[in-house]
Amino acid sequence: MRIGPLVVEPPLILAPMAGITDRGFRLVIRRLGGCGLVTMEFISADGLLRAKPSTLRMLHFVDEERPIAIQIYGSDPQVMAEAAAQVEAMGADVCDINMGCPANKVLKGCAGAALTGDLPLARRIVQAVRRRIGIPLTVKFRLGLRSDRLTFLELGRILEAEGVDAVTLHPRTAKQMFTGQADWHAIAALKEALSIPVIGNGDVKSPEDALRMFRQTGCDAVMIGRAALLNPWIFHQTANLLQGKVLHEPTLEERLALVRHHLSQLLAEEEPKIALHKLKTFVGWYTHGLPQGRLLRGKLAQQATAAAAMAEVEAFFAQLQEAA
Repeated sequence: MRIGPLVVEPPLILAPMAGITDRGFRLVIRRLGGCGLVTMEFISADGLLRAKPSTLRMLHFVDEERPIAIQIYGSDPQVMAEAAAQVEAMGADVCDINMGCPANKVLKGCAGAALTGDLPLARRIVQAVRRRIGIPLTVKFRLGLRSDRLTFLELGRILEAEGVDAVTLHPRTAKQMFTGQADWHAIAALKEALSIPVIGNGDVKSPEDALRMFRQTGCDAVMIGRAALLNPWIFHQTANLLQGKVLHEPTLEERLALVRHHLSQLLAEEEPKIALHKLKTFVGWYTHGLPQGRLLRGKLAQQATAAAAMAEVEAFFAQLQEAA
């Protein structure tokens, strides 16, 4: 799969997730293998131009993460164009525009999914950004604001006409947020309507789901978000299935090694309190479905240091290994 001149292989993409797809998690996914493109957590164009420290900290990445996309959001075409130029100057492989976030604070600023209800503004933003940058440009969007205002096909055609290199569709409305079922038929309809690559996103909870999305929609790539939190191996597993290989389930030793690796990343890059908070959060996801996982999460909540939390994790896995 190509996004402009960029080859994305395998055609599997890590979705941008606020507060989650930081450098530590992106490197976890990269090192497990199978992900063709990682995406940074989405960035406010205004915050980027004002050089807010919290925004600038999010923008650091290393060559090991490549290819990498940086997603920006905003509602002012010139601000978005200037932010995109900075994204290009930082060396990102892809600039992605968020037209899909359904959070109220983003919608109130006429950004994110609000742009699916203001197609003239969406066009002006893309025109301004496309004129300013030479790297591949993509846009992620939803079906529309509500079920009675589905604009995804018209928006897709606008984006293609304005020089966007690929689009990603999360087939829910802004009003749905993340409830209900993603309408994969809409991905198929968008793929039929456009000649540029279409990336499918939504309700991919397993490697088998990803294969079904490819087959049912004809999409060029699959973007995976929340499922990667519970199963960071999902990209590696899906890539193997695409090649006809046997699905590999991670062992307890591999799960523990993952937690140790992620903790080392957190301690190297974050303040101790933030590292501890993120460790507790990610371990909660990584141990989802394991015996006594809820008990471990309760113990972690009581720990005041990363070392103490990690000691609980080590004891938890040692007990599981003894019982196996």
